[in-house]
Amino acid sequence: MVERTPRLRIIAATIGPGKANLLEHIAEERSISEAARQMKMSYKRAWQLIEALNTTFRRPLVESVAGGTQGGGSRLTPTGKRVLALYRELCAQSEAAGERELRALHRLLKTKPKPSAAKARR
Repeated sequence: MVERTPRLRIIAATIGPGKANLLEHIAEERSISEAARQMKMSYKRAWQLIEALNTTFRRPLVESVAGGTQGGGSRLTPTGKRVLALYRELCAQSEAAGERELRALHRLLKTKPKPSAAKARR
């Protein structure tokens, strides 16, 4: 089976698969600490990646939500949702456009590639 997940790094590594996955986990969990746990990274590392994203783009991608009855947390801003959607769409288009080349590359490998963790999540 051919691995169909090209790893794109966009805009001088401003966003790549790791940061996109972190954004996705924050959107799902509404918590930086839970997103970090899900990705098996430290909270500090997750926070550093978020800070890098928030300072690189014109508007922040992740914002903190004050506590209250729902306990607070974090969420993607409209810009964060847009950046994540654009990145995922670009990956999908690249995958579709390069499928023939990916198959050719895989035929040249000694062993078959293992499914990625991202693919296993889907």
